[in-house]
Amino acid sequence: MTSPLPRRDEPFRRNETALLLVDMQRIWLEPGLDPDHADWGPDHYFYRQTRETVIPNQQRLLATARASGVEVLHTIIQSLTEDGRDRSLDHKLTPIHIPPSSPAGLPAPEVAPIGDEILIPKTSSGIFNSTNIDYLLRNLGIRHLVVAGILTDQCVDMTVRDGADRGFLVTCVSDACAAPTPERHANALKAFGGYCWVSDTATVAARFEALGGAK
Repeated sequence: MTSPLPRRDEPFRRNETALLLVDMQRIWLEPGLDPDHADWGPDHYFYRQTRETVIPNQQRLLATARASGVEVLHTIIQSLTEDGRDRSLDHKLTPIHIPPSSPAGLPAPEVAPIGDEILIPKTSSGIFNSTNIDYLLRNLGIRHLVVAGILTDQCVDMTVRDGADRGFLVTCVSDACAAPTPERHANALKAFGGYCWVSDTATVAARFEALGGAK
């Protein structure tokens, strides 16, 4: 007799849940650092949304995850070599290159790793395509992968879809993600919503807190 299939929104399990923050780097979050958006001032929608909503929500997620024993991982776009010769073809064509020596490529201080939290550099939009995260998550015993970050319609999208395809129960925290426009953000959530449970910070934080009280 086969076991019933799980629900995408089934309760998180203690020691089987991880929070992954995607591309929360200074270069994308601090006005004036991204050369491709030099015309975006501090009041551009994306900067306001990340500053006023996404980062505070991620700080809440981080605080509850850390207090409850949830595994926390971070990924950033970063070449392994200074000249970027190891990058994917797509990143060479775009071009996207953040050398390992660049301070702008580091996570924003407000949501940076602490202790021995794992930081994974990647050279593609999809972390499952250019890193060993699948191997790491399985070594850690992870079943539930909670995803937040930027951009909703690019790297977050691919993380959600690829994670689901590899057998993880994925949650996307919608108000802890952002895209350059609200329309792009909403359209992305609608497009990949079938691959995950789309939830919000308050609900996910409460679930993390419940894990901290579990026996």
